[in-house]
Amino acid sequence: MATNESVSGTKLEGGATGGTRGTTTIADNVVSTIAGIAVRETDGVYSVGKGASRALGAVKDRVSRSSDPGRGVKVEVGEKETAIDLDIVVEYGATIVETARNIRTNVTDAVQTMTGLEVVEININVTDVHVPGDDDEDEDEDETSGRRVR
Repeated sequence: MATNESVSGTKLEGGATGGTRGTTTIADNVVSTIAGIAVRETDGVYSVGKGASRALGAVKDRVSRSSDPGRGVKVEVGEKETAIDLDIVVEYGATIVETARNIRTNVTDAVQTMTGLEVVEININVTDVHVPGDDDEDEDEDETSGRRVR
């Protein structure tokens, strides 16, 4: 049985047969990290997060030399259940409906297996489509666009 300890975590009662020997507390950021990793492992997902958060996150990742798997993931954790909101960018050519279905399956399996919480809702907001080659072309244009003379 889970009892809500605070807004930032869920406190689960558990222990051996015959009684409770302590509690386990799962913080909201643990659930968002698990969900974020599961989303990124799904085929058809290019990135997670909105444009501004992806840009700020990329700078933060370079400075700290680590990444935040929970970026672009918002969770609401209750006593026994959790709801998850995701902002994603899909790869061009991926079927969005199928990608969303696969995300829901992967995230639900990962969160429920690792935390024991029931995932009651996963809202997916597709914010963009990534076209391969766009990043490379933008870099080349930026290098030459500042030049007036070759």
